[in-house]
Amino acid sequence: MKIAPRFPLRIFYDGSCSVCSSAMARYRVKGGGGKLKFIDISAPEFDPVAYGIPLAEFMYQLHAIDRNNVVYRGVDAFGAIWRAFPASTGYGILATVLSLPGFTTIARLGYRFFARIRRFLPKQKAACADGSCKIGRHRLG
Repeated sequence: MKIAPRFPLRIFYDGSCSVCSSAMARYRVKGGGGKLKFIDISAPEFDPVAYGIPLAEFMYQLHAIDRNNVVYRGVDAFGAIWRAFPASTGYGILATVLSLPGFTTIARLGYRFFARIRRFLPKQKAACADGSCKIGRHRLG
């Protein structure tokens, strides 16, 4: 991550993805001091046009947008989220580790793998009732 996020940070996550939802639930419980706002991109009322990012791109990887409209994607989004927590906490330590040379590359490789298999992970059935949680099978270029 090149620049530190300016809070509050809007986190765009797929609420129909069980792994994604549980990660966001953990961040909600930990709090972040009101620095984090959660937006479920699988909700029927979500409109990606308002953000200038296609829904397929939102669905492909985690996005976070800060107060200055800087967009963080994938691993950088996680780094931005973790910076909402004090440096002495587990998430704060993860943010520091992620900024060390070499760790970002490893994390990006791991996240790229996760992004590719995510569509095969269990869905939250209630969130998919209207079909809005369908994830495209094509990788964005």
